[in-house]
Amino acid sequence: MAKIELKLPKMGESVAEATLTSWLKDIGDSIEADEPVLEIATDKVDSEVPSEVDGKLIEKRFEVDDVIKVGEVIAIIETEGEDTDDNSSDQTDEDEKDSLKESKSEEENAKAAETLMQKAEQTIKPESQDFSDAQRFYSPLVKNIAREEGVSLNELEQIQGSGKDGRVTKDDMLNYVEQRQSSTQKEVTSSKATAETTTPQPTSTADVQTSVNINAEDEVIEMSRMGKLISKHMIHSTQTSAHVQSFIEVDVTNIWNWRNKHKQAFQDREGEKLTFTPIFMEAVVKAIKDFPLINISVDGDKIVKHKHINLGMAAALPNGNLIVPVIHDADQLNLLGMAKKVNDLAGRARQGKLKPDETQGGTYTVTNVGTFGSIMGTPIINQPQVGILALGAIRKVPAVIETPEGDFIGIRYKMFLSHSYDHRVVNGALGGQFVQRVAQYLESFDLSREI
Repeated sequence: MAKIELKLPKMGESVAEATLTSWLKDIGDSIEADEPVLEIATDKVDSEVPSEVDGKLIEKRFEVDDVIKVGEVIAIIETEGEDTDDNSSDQTDEDEKDSLKESKSEEENAKAAETLMQKAEQTIKPESQDFSDAQRFYSPLVKNIAREEGVSLNELEQIQGSGKDGRVTKDDMLNYVEQRQSSTQKEVTSSKATAETTTPQPTSTADVQTSVNINAEDEVIEMSRMGKLISKHMIHSTQTSAHVQSFIEVDVTNIWNWRNKHKQAFQDREGEKLTFTPIFMEAVVKAIKDFPLINISVDGDKIVKHKHINLGMAAALPNGNLIVPVIHDADQLNLLGMAKKVNDLAGRARQGKLKPDETQGGTYTVTNVGTFGSIMGTPIINQPQVGILALGAIRKVPAVIETPEGDFIGIRYKMFLSHSYDHRVVNGALGGQFVQRVAQYLESFDLSREI
């Protein structure tokens, strides 16, 4: 028998840890190579961790809702060893000696690690609790946070858990600590206030708890993990950036006609659809090159001007949630390459097969609100970016057409572009000029170009 360590694999340069969301196998279950053993989640992407070998699960190192770092051992899988020949006894004896040495070394290392951990705990928190009298289960991570933040067992027992079966998660602990610190700060501020100052101080939107009346016929639905993350991300963005919008109407008749002319040949040749999205993304990339101060992020009092143009494309999922895969180095792609990349990311997003790194590192985002019939929108900026462009529905409308012979009324295909930008660092002139430049590139689309 051999014991194989199942470790959390590397999921991209920007991903250092993941949360264990569920075990797909129990202790004693048989596992085949490449069969999923557990499910994990990063900030936006859920994925499975498969076994590399055939065997049996004999040990779990983490519980659901624990945070695991890349490279950490998650579980132990026992595999069947091969029988040895009779005339190989010398080698067997040698292997047994090595195994004993390794076992002894592991035992010594374990004892040394335990001693170090005990010393570290005493150094950090000499009078920390061990929570042995707890009435419910708490993961090691939750206990560590409680010790470090001085949360008593009585406080811990009062925290309402959002995990499976009401289990207290890392986010529950961090939210509790943040609220407790906020409460303490308010008490200090209140004690310093003068008697004449009676106006209550405003609280942040995230701290406001609204009472909801629930009737017997009402259905209470638990928010999904991704839904909670999106909610927090959107609230954070509105509290961080000074959102301003600019709108512009675009005549996309040339693009409409060009796509109709080429879409069937493209599908026959490439085996996939030619949508409007890559054409719009190409125009956005060109405009970013003209106005590079749109491709920035805010870091405290500093502005980070990004060299790479990494376009995020918001994609709706079948469950109603939203995810933003990123086209890295979008300026390096021609229209054919952009079309293939857009189709690939959108398809795998709907199937839940995106890699964690494929949702990281965006520098500007495009969202298509026209998919659901909206003619315009006021999208929320995807932090830490400073701008996001919403594409409205393409409509067939009557319009004034200017010609050298005079003006006349004709049928045109038009749409609205809605640009939300961070007014802390992007003024109205830059925000308006950028979306105007996107419109100019779209309206000047060459009908004779090939793909």
